[in-house]
Amino acid sequence: MNREEALDLIKQNITKENLIKHMLAVEAIMGECAEFLKENGEDVDVEKWRLLGLIHDIDFEKAPEPEKHCTVAPEVLRGKVDEEIIRAIKAHNFENLDVQPESKMEYCLIAADSISGLIIATALITPSKKLGDVKVESISKKFKEKDFARNCSRERMLYCEKAGIDKEKFFEISLKSLQEISDSLGL
Repeated sequence: MNREEALDLIKQNITKENLIKHMLAVEAIMGECAEFLKENGEDVDVEKWRLLGLIHDIDFEKAPEPEKHCTVAPEVLRGKVDEEIIRAIKAHNFENLDVQPESKMEYCLIAADSISGLIIATALITPSKKLGDVKVESISKKFKEKDFARNCSRERMLYCEKAGIDKEKFFEISLKSLQEISDSLGL
């Protein structure tokens, strides 16, 4: 499946604009994580990582309950993407499904899924409400404030380290990737 086909499939399954923006954000972060790892000698398929980030919540509106999320995605995606992507989607809900994350791609998806919300929440409290005005230091500070963006799991963000990306570097990579698509995110 290419990106255009993925976007068409998203339009068939997702109606909420904020959810689509979240999926675009995770796509961007996953792409930057893959690029970083590739530059450091890892054998990663950057386009596969981007595609995974883009479609990771394809079943969220059909199965929003935590124990059901990611159980409909395989039906929607089977035959369109490889099993590695389907497994990674299920592993990003490992707390509720019996699929433990094992690969760098799965670890990064878990981390990207959470950091996207923290970065966007940080942008929304700046006077301009723009990603361009967010600094890595601000994200680090907000990461430590457990009451800020409470639903963005800090523990899940730290899965970046299991993938071999230092927390501060992950913040930098993630912020940069969202700043590059700020127009698509409306921030």
